[in-house]
This record gives sequence, structure tokens and C-alpha cells, in this order.
Amino acid sequence: MRGRRLAVGMMIASAVLVAAGNVAAIVTPARLSDDAGWGLIPFAFTVSAFSVVGGMIAMRRPDNLIGWLLATIGLLFALVVACSGGTVWALETEALPQWVGEWLSVPANVWVIGLGLIGTQLPLRLPDGRLPSPRWRWFSRLTIGLIAVALVGMAVQPGRVEDFAGTSNPLGSEALKPLATVFLLVIVCFVGSVSALVVRYRAAGAHDRAQLRWIAFAGAVFLGVYLVTLPLASTFGEESTVGTVLTNISEAAFGALPIGIGYAVLRHRLYDIDAIISRTLSYGVLTATLAGAYLGSVLLLQLVLSPSSDLAIAGSTLLVAGLFRPARVGIQEVVDRRFYRRRYDARLTLDSFASRLRDEVALDALSAEFRTVVAETMRPAHVSLWIRPR
Repeated sequence: MRGRRLAVGMMIASAVLVAAGNVAAIVTPARLSDDAGWGLIPFAFTVSAFSVVGGMIAMRRPDNLIGWLLATIGLLFALVVACSGGTVWALETEALPQWVGEWLSVPANVWVIGLGLIGTQLPLRLPDGRLPSPRWRWFSRLTIGLIAVALVGMAVQPGRVEDFAGTSNPLGSEALKPLATVFLLVIVCFVGSVSALVVRYRAAGAHDRAQLRWIAFAGAVFLGVYLVTLPLASTFGEESTVGTVLTNISEAAFGALPIGIGYAVLRHRLYDIDAIISRTLSYGVLTATLAGAYLGSVLLLQLVLSPSSDLAIAGSTLLVAGLFRPARVGIQEVVDRRFYRRRYDARLTLDSFASRLRDEVALDALSAEFRTVVAETMRPAHVSLWIRPR
């Protein structure tokens, strides 16, 4: 009961902090005018994902440390949102004394802890909350110590607060400034933690492997979206409307990680991850193909017709609609042949057997061929065929 109350309290605290930070950012005149205040909303989704998923796991599986880690990360990021929004509001509007605004910025440095836990403790303890083996205990303690030192180094960086003239970090220290470089060592530890996850996967059973595949899929979704949107945002300019939208998408995609972890930990019967990956690959390639065909046809038809002709857009739309089904079937076949060869070969075998089945009339030959097809496609340990007598 105490653990349930703590989990609920952490979720409520995160919600209050996120709401306060977003309201403070939106009502700040400078933030509202350049749309920067609205940019916190996608990150609020990510924070909510960590908090809600972590709280649910903590309530249903209080003995699993993963839930408490996710809830803690969500609470830390919520504190960052509240302190960042509150600092800018206090310094911009001068509603509070300057020293209050400067001190409000100090707790925002807890992002170091949140990011450090995501890169070290989560991979080390997925999916059951325990270390892969006692031999990893020293590494876990090392990462926690490095995160603590990096937090001090980031918190004492001298300079302006949120780039406001006349302000300074109340904890600024030139002597302790080099401690911030320790965060690079924390990032290096990410590699070690992911290695522990690989070691755990190789020694895990079927259910644990299914959980880890779902978690890896969620991480791949975030990484793929981030790697695509980041260069595009830089190309269009981060201050432009398109750049802002792309940046918001990348921040919101970070929420895929806790959602994937929550599904993997809370579900007893996990849906086949191979089917999800297959569909994701095929529809992702299909979307890119149709988008390229649409843009190319629009440009080509506008050159042939006229730049302002609506016929170019209508013709391109019809072309894409006609390409959808054959492109989907073709791309799915390529994906299956390249990444799921065994299933692709099994489907070919079944299709070939179905075509021969129409012409085969000898029961003995049909029975032998049927057992052969089952052995090739399903690969069972033993095959028996029972035929009911007339």
C-alpha cells in the first residue's frame, strides 16, 4: 500500500510540475511571441510517458526496480520543465526578484541524473530490475558516482542564467568548472550498459528475449526518428516553422522508449515483435516511396502543364493511389525476402504445394508430400498424419 501511494504521489508531482512549467513558459511574453513556449508541450508528452508508465509498473510490480527508475526519471525531467519555465518567466517579467530567478535555474541541472539513468541504470536492469550478475555491481556503482560528479560540474558552471544579461549562476565556480567534463565519461558508460543488455539477451529465456526485443524496437523507433528529424531540422533552420515541428517530433518520439518498456514488462503474452518490425519497415519504405513519387510527379507535370495547374496535383494524387497496392505488396515481399528469409521460403513452399494439390489425386503421394511440406515450413520434431477411415 505504501509503494502504491508513493507511485501515485510521484505521478501527481510530475503532472503538477509539467503543468506549472508549461504555463509559465506560455505566459512569458518573449516565449509566447516566438512559439518557444509551445515547444515544451511535446517534451511534456515524453515526461508524462516516463511518469505514467513508471507509476503503473511500480504499482503493479513494486519489486521491479524498472518502474521506480522510470517514475524517477519522469519526475526529474518534470522538475527541469518547471524550473526552466519558471526561471524564464521570473527573469523576463521581473515578477520575482532577480536572485529568485537565478536560484530557480539551479534544480534544472537534474537533467544530468535523468539522462544518466536512462543510459546506464535502465539498460543494466532491464527487464526485471536486477543486474545481469553480481559482477556488474561495481560498474553500476561507478556510473552512479560519475553521474553525481557530473551533476556538480554542470550545476557550478559560471555564466549567465538562460542568457539574460546581468544574471549569473549563484553556484558558479571556476575551480569546480572542469568537473563538467566527467559527463563525457558517463556517456562512455552508456556503451558498457548496452553491452550488459546484449549479454543478458544472449543468456535469457524465450519470454525475456521477447521483452528485450520489444524494448530494443522502441529504442530503434526513437533513434530512427531522431536521426531523420535532426538533420532535416538543421537544414530548414531550427527557428523556422518546419524546423520547430521536426524538433518537436523528435522530442515526442523519445516517449516511445518508456512505452515500449511498459508494454514489455506488464504484458504476459507479448505480440510477435517480428510482425511489428516487418510492418514498420514495409510501411515506412512505402511512405517514403509514395511521397517521392508524388513530389516527382507534381514537379514533372507542372513542367509539362503549368506551374499553377491543379491538374498536376490531381494527376499525382491518382498516380499515388494507383501505386499504393502494388507498391505495398512488392515492398513487403522484398522486406520478407531480405530480413525474414525463413518465413519467405516457407510461404513459397506452401504456395507451390497449393498449386500442385489441385492436380494430385493419389492419396499416398499426397500424404508424403504433405508431411514433407510441414517438415520444411514448420520444422517440427516429428510429423504424423492421421486419415479418418471412411
